Parts: sequence; structure tokens; C-alpha cells
Amino acid sequence: METRENRADTVGAGLNLTEIIELAMLLIAVGALAGFLAGVFGIGGGAVLVPVFYECFRIAGVPLEVRMPLCIGTSLAIIIPTAISSFRAHYARGAVDMDVLRQWAIPVLVGVVTGSVIARYAPERLFKVVFVMVAWSAAVRLLFARENWRFGDEMPRGLFMKAYGAGIGLLSTLMGIGGGLFANLMMTFYGRPIHQSVATSAGLAVLISIPGALGYVYAGWPAAALYPNVAALQFPFAFGYVSLIGALLVMPTSLLVAPLGVRVAHSLSKRTLEVAFGLYLLTVGSRFVISLISQV
Repeated sequence: METRENRADTVGAGLNLTEIIELAMLLIAVGALAGFLAGVFGIGGGAVLVPVFYECFRIAGVPLEVRMPLCIGTSLAIIIPTAISSFRAHYARGAVDMDVLRQWAIPVLVGVVTGSVIARYAPERLFKVVFVMVAWSAAVRLLFARENWRFGDEMPRGLFMKAYGAGIGLLSTLMGIGGGLFANLMMTFYGRPIHQSVATSAGLAVLISIPGALGYVYAGWPAAALYPNVAALQFPFAFGYVSLIGALLVMPTSLLVAPLGVRVAHSLSKRTLEVAFGLYLLTVGSRFVISLISQV
């Protein structure tokens, strides 16, 4: 039987009206969830958006070869307003470490640019492998965390700090997240409170999401030439690896709900926040392990 994936390059193929409405409603609901988690965990919502977009674009018939980078590029575009909203809410509470953000600004940008170039040429499997490795590593750290799991009592400076910033930018761009996952780990390993780590991560998401989204627009142009009907993604008006319709459906609710997540984050205990974040990362990483095994 012919599947929607097999029909994706046919001009007349696509979703019927009922399916389009169902996907639209799903994306709107996902926007609310992503915005909430952006506020709670300082992650920009990308760790939620990428797995859900993957399922939506699979249903819509987007070819496997471009599905994952398309999810990541669209996720980075959506993170922009959500991260700004989350950052402003945390900053108003005085929880953001601006010195850390200043040290990471240029190195993070270098990492984002490098990640965008890799995204233009990398195979689809690379994005999934990076997502799973980082998500599961972070989950282990959060779920089994102990107070003596530290690198030191003071954040490093100089070359090491810059190298870590560049790594954050690179891996975040390949995962479609705002960098909060890495900043949370780094800061907690140096004894910083989880609430300060979350707040600073929201600022980092702003630094990553804007150039990252532009990079995926650049990276996706060759794919648009190879798969002319993929540019529509069954959601018209995509630029490179960024689906504007997907982004516009998710952004409004994501933006509105982010401040609620901030309030919840500041009401939770440190350990509750760590366990919740760890369980979530373990779950979303598992989805892509299944995908790597079965290629669906």
C-alpha cells in the first residue's frame, strides 16, 4: 500500500482538511507545553518541540532525509520569542548571572555558526545521535545527582570557559535547543543553585536561537532544490529548514505560557526540579533511539 511518505513528492499529495486541522490543534497545544517547560527548565522548549515536530512532519509525509533538520530549524525559530519572554521574567527576579552570559556570548556564536555549516552537509542520523547522547547524559546527571558531584566551587574563566561556550553553541544548534540543557549542567557542576542556572539558561537561549534559526534557513536551501515539494512540508511557506506555518502556530501559546513556567520553577524545590527535568530528557531521548533502530 502506498504511504504518505511515498507520496510526499507528488504534487497532489498532502493532508486532507480534517488532518490539517488536527495537526494545527496539536501544534498549538505543543506551543503551550513548550512555553511552560521553557519557563520551568530554562530550556527554550526545543527538547519538547523537536520530538513532537518529528511526529507531525512524519505524518505529513516529509522525507526522512530532511525531517530531523527541519524539526530542529523550526524549533530554533520558535525558541526566539519564548526565550526572550522567559529571560525577561527571570531577569526581573534578579536570578540571571549576566557575567556568565557575557563570557559565553562570542564563543556561543562561533559554535552556532559551525553547527549551521555542519547541518548543511550532515546525514540525518547525526542529529538524532547527538540528541540522544546529550539528553541521556544529562538525565543521568540530574536523576542521580549528588552534592559532591562537582568540578569546583567557582565557575572557570579564560580558555576553558570559552571552549565550553563554543561547545554549547555547536551542540545546541545540532539538537534544536536553546542551550539551557548544557548551561544547567555546567553551572550546577560548579555549585550554582538550580534556579540561577535555569534563569541564566534562558538568556543563553536568546543568544543561540536567533543565529541558529538563520543558520538553518541557510542550511536548508539545497534540500529545497532536491525536494521541491518538501519546501511546502504540507505546511506552506517554509524557508530552508524552517517551517513558518509550524512556527506561527506554536509561537503564540508558547509565548503566553512561558511566564507561568517561571513562576512554577521558583516554587519548586531544587531536587524536584532536577528529577522532573531528568525524567523528561530520558523519555524524549528514548523516542529517537527507536527511530535510529527502525528508521521511522
